[in-house]
Amino acid sequence: MSSYIAKMNERIRNAPDGHAFVVSDFTDIMEYEAAKKSIARLEKSGVIRRVIRGIYDKPKYSELLGEYAAPDINKVAEALARNYNWTIAPSGNTALNLLGLSTQVPAHWDYISTGPYRSYKIGKMTLRFSHRANKTIEGMSPKTAMVIEALRTIEKDDFSESMIKTLRKRLTVGDKERLLTEGRQTTNWIYSAIKKICTD
Repeated sequence: MSSYIAKMNERIRNAPDGHAFVVSDFTDIMEYEAAKKSIARLEKSGVIRRVIRGIYDKPKYSELLGEYAAPDINKVAEALARNYNWTIAPSGNTALNLLGLSTQVPAHWDYISTGPYRSYKIGKMTLRFSHRANKTIEGMSPKTAMVIEALRTIEKDDFSESMIKTLRKRLTVGDKERLLTEGRQTTNWIYSAIKKICTD
């Protein structure tokens, strides 16, 4: 068991600060029940932090604040999606914030999901999942789904040149290629916006 815990510990150590974990992230190393006991042991020893039931993170230390930062809500959302096998994408103001289109920190972190409607309280923040049919985000990369959700939040007349420039910088060449291909089924104005974003 100690060798299994050492492997688990190494995986956590190699992960970036702020990354969130679920028990199933370690079931390639050991059986589920053993992983569950081991993750509780590592939490007790301070290697990881319990965020909510079943979700743990590698806390990020803030030199500025002199303490550990609050959990990364987006990483927690991704961990929940892995745990329940949901497909998710940031939506509304959450999508705008993560893409750099808004500097306002969302009052709620909102995601569309192929799973059920769920809400989680994490410190002072609320993480919310709203159910969407599989076909809404089926076959899309996470980045494509997030950009489309952000564009749905923006009024057509408010979509600006500065937003286009911001998204161009945020997206890799591969992101743009997938966005052009995967975004074809969306509305006319959103696909028109996508073509502007992906054409330098």
